Amino acid sequence: MRRLPLLALVLATPATAQVEGTVGEYSDATVTGSILEPEPVTVTDDAELASLVTVPEGFTVSVAGRDLGGIRILATHGDHVYATRRQEGDVIRLIDADGDGDGVFEDHATVATADQMHGIWIDGDTAYLATVKEVFTAPIQEDGSFGDLTPLVDDLPDGGQHPNRTLALGPDGLLYVSVGSTCNACAETSEESATILRMRPDGSGRTIFAEGLRNTIGFGWEPGTGALWGADHGIDWLGDEEQIEELNLIAEGTHYGWPYIYGDDEFNPQDNPPPGEGTLADWAERSEEPVQGYTPHAAPMQMVFYTGDAFPEAYRGDAFIAMRGSWNRRPPSGYELARIDFENGQPVSWEPFATGFLIEYDGPRYGFLGRLVGAAQTAEGDLLLGDDTQGILYRISATGN
Repeated sequence: MRRLPLLALVLATPATAQVEGTVGEYSDATVTGSILEPEPVTVTDDAELASLVTVPEGFTVSVAGRDLGGIRILATHGDHVYATRRQEGDVIRLIDADGDGDGVFEDHATVATADQMHGIWIDGDTAYLATVKEVFTAPIQEDGSFGDLTPLVDDLPDGGQHPNRTLALGPDGLLYVSVGSTCNACAETSEESATILRMRPDGSGRTIFAEGLRNTIGFGWEPGTGALWGADHGIDWLGDEEQIEELNLIAEGTHYGWPYIYGDDEFNPQDNPPPGEGTLADWAERSEEPVQGYTPHAAPMQMVFYTGDAFPEAYRGDAFIAMRGSWNRRPPSGYELARIDFENGQPVSWEPFATGFLIEYDGPRYGFLGRLVGAAQTAEGDLLLGDDTQGILYRISATGN
């Protein structure tokens, strides 16, 4: 994080909450967590804003759109770019209003509406959309607009703390839907909460594909092997350095530990399994450990595997994940785009790629340029990165492209 001159704005004052006492099966366990929420920093000049974002040598950053509202998940269809907006309850298509082809979207139009719209996936000329409890399809017209929504599912579990459904069609032609937990750490009332579901593209034949996943918003298939990978949000209130964000190899029928086991077979001291469900050691034995970990509380969001040819060879087949940023950690984490380097189908590192969105002032006090959610690849091979707090869309391009 870089220290910048103090701007004329009010920043959050850090506060710390602490809970002490006997927790779960532990005696005198202490659970400590920080509350620290940076405040948004507004930079009105596009060139100045882009210059504050740091990317590796060989890449450039530009502002591709402003005033887009609470944009969340991104998708592309040819030259068309779409974004869901949960708060507004819609999907928008971004518009190059002046037609100069400079990669900047000056306007947008609503193409679909539904309460708390969030997930989007495009297959051919069909858009799949998800709200808290529903899955829809919509035909994509030649001009980029959507036709009428057709409901496929209307009974996904209640949202609770994690209502942000995402979805994608897999290489097997089946539809995968991520359903987050309703709570931080608890025994769920619905067996479909904290899972990834799988179903036919018409919504029928729904089953639980994998479970024990607290909130896997970002997931996708590695292009070479076709294996499914997902980035799961760690449990809050375990401390500034716990729980790591997890990268999991997601396999059918596998349990990933939540709510009782996290990280490398670590026991959650906040709770015990219900009677008759075994001990924490039993849960650890039947839970799959993550393959990679990231800074706790960084909040991984949309994941995209890079399949274009505009980036240098070393980046092709890697995964990029928008990290929305923490509220439960001191110092803050996230507020960046991360890269997972895949080699021969396996992740070898998970590191920051685009940084500078978090600003540290003397004190220390913190502000942010954006809270990042959406990540998508364009037809030209650029990456788009969306901020749901200030409504800004960023474009990351390889130099010369």
